[in-house]
Amino acid sequence: MIKKQKTSLATLLLSALVMILLVGCSGEKSGSTSQTETTASQDTNSEYPIVIKHAFGETEIASKPERVVTVQWANHDVALALGVVPVGFSAANYGVQDDSGLLPWTAKKLEELGADQPNVFQDTDGLDFEAISDANPDVILAGYSGITQEDYDVLSEIAPVVAYQDGPWATTWRDQVTLNSTGMGMKEEGEQLIKDTEKLIEDASSKHPEIKGKTVAWVNFSAEDMSKLHLYTPADPRGAFLAELGMEYPESITNEITDPTSYSLSLSAENADILNDADIIIGYGDESLYEAVKADPLLGKIPAIQRGSVVFIGNNTPLAASGNPNPLAISYTIDEYLELIGGAVSKLNE
Repeated sequence: MIKKQKTSLATLLLSALVMILLVGCSGEKSGSTSQTETTASQDTNSEYPIVIKHAFGETEIASKPERVVTVQWANHDVALALGVVPVGFSAANYGVQDDSGLLPWTAKKLEELGADQPNVFQDTDGLDFEAISDANPDVILAGYSGITQEDYDVLSEIAPVVAYQDGPWATTWRDQVTLNSTGMGMKEEGEQLIKDTEKLIEDASSKHPEIKGKTVAWVNFSAEDMSKLHLYTPADPRGAFLAELGMEYPESITNEITDPTSYSLSLSAENADILNDADIIIGYGDESLYEAVKADPLLGKIPAIQRGSVVFIGNNTPLAASGNPNPLAISYTIDEYLELIGGAVSKLNE
């Protein structure tokens, strides 16, 4: 009798243990699916390990990442465009109209993917390494960023890091997609995303043939200090995207660029004549800034300023934020952007 009771108790304990393990495994599977539900059907034929070369050396990724974290600007949008919801990403620190940390195209895609509670890092004062570590990533995407060697070293202690190849803040949208999709083990999907985005750009630009071949410069003026100019170069994603829309920087500007990898160029207003060959000027600002520039004795002599062939994009707006393009931002804002540029071109014939 006693022996029978002991056997029954052992059996009961074993059964309970089996049930716990089954529930635990089920819970793990459910949790994993909630984080990477959109990656399960993706192509996993990439050969591992993957080695990605970048500005800080090279990163080896041993197996397909399941938990993706992104830092700084736009890298999360690339992941989202590929159908992957990162387990953590940096809040947008420019152009956001509420306290969500999300630009409208990001919020729209998250909704489409059913992610209503994204893990958003508030890292405007520096990377939140603790939050990044707590997200338990398999890979950290920073293809478009300004991370330093020190940032890279700390991040690499957490997970493999995909960094920019040439310099900070100079990664074009294509290279963003290529770097980040490769780091996610989704290179083929990334190549298709590039083709789809190129087609979108081509179709939208074809509706504005008037802008093709026009010379352009992205110039930022400051109402507080008219003695200086800040230009984004063709190496900057903003400048590179203008070329994709069919425009080009005049030689008077490109001849001043000594470092072809630099994303910006600072000049004195006394050298503003290098902008004389620009048909169009694009920059951040509003009508009051334009009027102030127009009234300046030096800057007001720039032909594009005089005739009004300018596009001043409202500062800290979603359209201004989309100046640093990525596939989601391009899709969301390209029609509005082209309408503004087309309006500036019309001033050339007045």
